[in-house]
Amino acid sequence: ISVVILISEEKTSTIQKSYHRFFRPNIKLKESAICSGNSEIKSRAVVKYCAAPPPTSYALLQEKTDLKLPPANWLRENPQLGSAGTTILGSSSKSKPFSSFGMAYEFIDCIGDDVDVVSDSEVLLPPFVGLACLITGDWTWLKEFYQRLMDQKWQRKKKSKEHWYQKAILSKFLYYSINGDGAAEPESDNLNEGDEESRAEEFSTSWPTTFTSTSNAEEPEAPKQVLCFALGQVTSVPKEQNLPTLFNEGESSQGLRNDFVRNIMWTFEDIHMLVGSNMPIFGGGRYPAVSLRLRDNNKPINILTGIDYWLDNLMCNVPELVMCFHVNGIVQKYEMIKTEDIPHLENSTFSTRVVKDIAQNILSFLKSNCTKEGHTYWLFKASGSDIVKLYDLTTLCEEAEEEKCQNPFTLPVAVLLYKVASNLMLKARQNRKHYGTIRTLLLNCTKLLDQERHPQIIASAHYMLSELFQLDEPLEEDGGESLRAGGSEDSYSDEDREEEDDLTEDSDDNGSYSNCSSTQDDSKAVAVIRSVGELSVPEKYRSTHQIRPSCAFPVSQDKEERCRLVLSYVLRGLKAVDGSIKKESDLPAADPNTPIPLKYEDRSSNGACTAEKGISLLLERAGPLQADQKHPTRSGMIPGSWQHHMKLKLFFKASKAYYVLSDAATNLLKYGRALRYIKLSLQCYDAYCSVSGTLHPHVLLFHSQCLSLCGDIQLMLAQNANNRAAYLEEYSYQTKEDQEILHSLHRESSCQAFSMATDLAMDPEYQLFVSSKCYEAAYELLVSEALKDHTSDQLAQVLKRLGNIRNEMGVYYMNQAAAMQAEKEVKRSVSVAEQEMWKKSFGFFEKGMTDFEAIGDSTNTALLLCNTGRLMRICAQAHCNVSGDEGRGEFSPEEALYYNKAIDYYLRAMKSLASRENHPAVWDSVNWELSTTYFTLATLLQDYAPVSRKAQEQIEREVTEAMMKSLKYCDLQTDSARQPLYQYRAATIHHRLASMYHSCFRNQVGDEHLRKQHRSLAELHYSKAVSLFLSLKDAPCELLRTLLERVAFAEFTMAGQNSSTAKLKSLTGAIEIMTETRHAFQLIQKELQEEQKEVSLQEAHAYSTGSDGPMAGLNLQEVMKLIGVFEPSFSFLLLQVIKLMTTTKRKPSNKDEELLKTYKNVYSKLLRADKNAPLVSRVELYIDLLQQLTQRTGSDDTARSSSECQ
Repeated sequence: ISVVILISEEKTSTIQKSYHRFFRPNIKLKESAICSGNSEIKSRAVVKYCAAPPPTSYALLQEKTDLKLPPANWLRENPQLGSAGTTILGSSSKSKPFSSFGMAYEFIDCIGDDVDVVSDSEVLLPPFVGLACLITGDWTWLKEFYQRLMDQKWQRKKKSKEHWYQKAILSKFLYYSINGDGAAEPESDNLNEGDEESRAEEFSTSWPTTFTSTSNAEEPEAPKQVLCFALGQVTSVPKEQNLPTLFNEGESSQGLRNDFVRNIMWTFEDIHMLVGSNMPIFGGGRYPAVSLRLRDNNKPINILTGIDYWLDNLMCNVPELVMCFHVNGIVQKYEMIKTEDIPHLENSTFSTRVVKDIAQNILSFLKSNCTKEGHTYWLFKASGSDIVKLYDLTTLCEEAEEEKCQNPFTLPVAVLLYKVASNLMLKARQNRKHYGTIRTLLLNCTKLLDQERHPQIIASAHYMLSELFQLDEPLEEDGGESLRAGGSEDSYSDEDREEEDDLTEDSDDNGSYSNCSSTQDDSKAVAVIRSVGELSVPEKYRSTHQIRPSCAFPVSQDKEERCRLVLSYVLRGLKAVDGSIKKESDLPAADPNTPIPLKYEDRSSNGACTAEKGISLLLERAGPLQADQKHPTRSGMIPGSWQHHMKLKLFFKASKAYYVLSDAATNLLKYGRALRYIKLSLQCYDAYCSVSGTLHPHVLLFHSQCLSLCGDIQLMLAQNANNRAAYLEEYSYQTKEDQEILHSLHRESSCQAFSMATDLAMDPEYQLFVSSKCYEAAYELLVSEALKDHTSDQLAQVLKRLGNIRNEMGVYYMNQAAAMQAEKEVKRSVSVAEQEMWKKSFGFFEKGMTDFEAIGDSTNTALLLCNTGRLMRICAQAHCNVSGDEGRGEFSPEEALYYNKAIDYYLRAMKSLASRENHPAVWDSVNWELSTTYFTLATLLQDYAPVSRKAQEQIEREVTEAMMKSLKYCDLQTDSARQPLYQYRAATIHHRLASMYHSCFRNQVGDEHLRKQHRSLAELHYSKAVSLFLSLKDAPCELLRTLLERVAFAEFTMAGQNSSTAKLKSLTGAIEIMTETRHAFQLIQKELQEEQKEVSLQEAHAYSTGSDGPMAGLNLQEVMKLIGVFEPSFSFLLLQVIKLMTTTKRKPSNKDEELLKTYKNVYSKLLRADKNAPLVSRVELYIDLLQQLTQRTGSDDTARSSSECQ
């Protein structure tokens, strides 16, 4: 992403002066305003910052002024000259070789978008978008580097005596030219030539051996300015937590600040540059802005000088140049030249287009060969040679072992990458298209730096890399397009990019760039320009190579893959922080490759009570902290240090990543893995609490989410106990990355505060208990003082989870009580253990209802009321009386009490739902349970009537009332899955009521009105029961039993009749009822035939066992029993009707004779039937006989009978 280019030659040449200001990899093809008078070149300069006072007019020196004599104000600070006057003799020890980096840092918003080049007037630095070109001429470091690695015999010539002489008189000229009260006067004491030389030597070139060396001790006046990076602006850390500086005083004094008097946004053609300049500018009067130049009258202005003057004026938007000519230091004359006329001066004529062509050719050359991101390249031309060589200094520095050969450009480039990435992070909040660029910048930043020397930048960069992946936001469907920014990278690995770099290095985009071996050092050169003259040919070097590859942001749909990448960055950041912490008594070294055991134990023997201490620790840690940290942490970190703030961010980011992993595993039903991840998340939070003195609301809100998820996982583990072995295997697995992160966490905390909540237990009761405590802790957090203004939907979700877990625990203890009741061999009195289970279950149901009522959840409130009703029914069943012979006793008052309580809870549930439209499924469930409870109560009252305590009439009245209420809640109209069950229950209720009234009718003596009422009610309910059983199609036994009881009722009615006609009529009616049993026998026949298709040839054995019926409703033993009642009753009716018809005195009609004949025939066949015949044969015979009777009695009679049933 960034490449530093050093350009040097042994003697200044046309190339250096013409192209060194135009290095830029990606020229933007857009128009700029024409602000210069030159019709060929477009130039525009806008001052961004200026520390100099407004320009004042210059002093016109008198002819014959001796410039060799120093003025009185020489080398004194002057705002008009700025630093130019004091350093005009050369770069002093105070000069900053990386001043362009400092300017880039100050105008960081311009880097990458508005600016192509960042430079001072002599040294250029194009920014991160492509190359970073730093041009130097005579640095000691570069000279020593070249001698060590390339040519030990090479020597750079020292500056001549004439050079320093010219520098000195130029400085004196500028001080003489200052106009005003402080006008220069010659000093009274003349300096001899030797003194001037020695003074000039003070300003000779110097270069630090390494960038990290401390500042010169002889410079106490140097301002202690350091660079601060606002990491807080690009992270979620509150503004009051400011990170410390990333550089110490020594580093900041090495030029990483903007020391220019003037910063200018200069546009040259389509090249946009941020230029720092210290050139003195004078003005006033006719000339608002002019630059002063001193020239030897005996030496004509050459092309190099003309280009230099022209470019300087264009950069600073100075329209005119004032030239002062001298001979041996004696002023001769002045001449004023317009800037646009400089290219046309005599002996200095040059083409501005050639200047641009040279720049573009060199740029194309560099774009094709400077391809390794973050590397420093040196473009070198030897004196007297036309060959220009390009060296990769980064590679050569890596090969060299000497300390002096270390690359001094590494840190400033890395810092620039980091600052640009930080600035882009602010923009990335609104537009994710920058994510790919930010990631590439930060990755290259970390590659350039040594972790031991610059741990803070390394840690901050890795944290920002982790922040690129927004774990708390769902990935949009079109996210791939927006994040990739046109790229197609699908891998997170950097190996592909390195391979591309290797390929690019070996490839040749232009044949003229091939390396030649014309000189001895060609083997180390990356590329060579064979002749300087080629650079002036337009588009001689045209490159299609793209220096900066597309910065595609890796988008993965796999949430786990994204989280793992985040954790890898967090781990690298933690390693950088841990490596920077020095402590006298360090912690015992732990092997990061050794897994840290994740404990689990079976607490079934100890129960939930043994976890109280651990849960109290959980609640204590979950609360908000108040006191600020004042003492060093466990690892020796000082609160408020950069390590302290960085660890807080990294711990919190790791906790969020593990939380997302746990949530994803939960959705995949991998509950063992989910518990392991939430354990790691809470361990990160525990370490965060150990380091942090104050927990901010957003941290507490996130922690409540972690506790809620932990509760969810424990609940799921309790509900899926069958897969415990698989969950244990998932829970015990650990990656090396997780182990290393745990190792870093244990430097700050024991990470045991949440161990009780995250251990994998073997007891479902304990898991439910832990789940409830997690929800309670989350609830306590949300209602705490710290979060009273920050909770909204999250509180409702936690209350719903609390209500759900309390319902689960209530159901668990209710099932435990039911199991205890089923396991008792003899039902004696209720045990204490059962009562304890009831109390626990009832208590949890009550708390759950309170939770749901708090959020207005009527549906779940109704469900808990329904479960409480079921608990009351279990209590009622436990209180049933058992006699000495283990028979069921009378219906007890305790049973009635609990059944009535159950009914009350069901009615409250119905009231909570209000109507079926609110939640049909829950409404139907409550409705069914209520009907069932009424039916059970009525059945027990009827079957085990408390005759010892209540009168028969009262019992009958209560039974009738309960049956009718049960019938009321039998929803026969709604088409649902329960409709057949409702029909069966309604038919059973009518059958039972009919049987009760039948019994009352038989046993009632004296009150004829009451007997008639019972008789009519019995007939009514029998007919309704028959009609409902007929509609079911799958209850033949119940239909047959009801019809036989109805026949018996008709027989009993006939027994009380004296008239033969009345008896005959009753018998005929009874036979008609008996013929309806044909439907029941047809259903039985159908089921038996289906059974024969599924069994083997051993039909007799299958029938005798009576256990292989395909239909759940068919009981062969019950069928045989009913047939045993059917045959004698049928025979009795036929015999009686034959007797009455043959003994009647009235002459029979033809119809009666045919009917009598039919009765005799049927009766005869019934008597001759084989009692040992197979059941299917016997059923077929009954169907045939009943069919004959149906045909004789007529369909009208059958229809009439059916209508009565309706």
